Amino acid sequence: MKLVLDSKEHNIAGPKVKIARLKSNMTQKELSIKLETLAVYIDRASISKLEHQKRIITDIELMALSQILNVSTNYLLGLEE
Repeated sequence: MKLVLDSKEHNIAGPKVKIARLKSNMTQKELSIKLETLAVYIDRASISKLEHQKRIITDIELMALSQILNVSTNYLLGLEE
């Protein structure tokens, strides 16, 4: 398995975050606001970077994204459909 740091992508969950966000009819700004309710502070620009794999996602952020987007962390990590 290729290490994330060995590639141009800084995460593997970003594309799945975008898919789940769009299925929830949520803007990046709305997602940012909902994450704040869980004390996870990611601004809209950082969500864009995250979705385009230009930003690392922490485990705490992954859990919060999973909860807000109503998908499993395994889905976000590409381990299940």
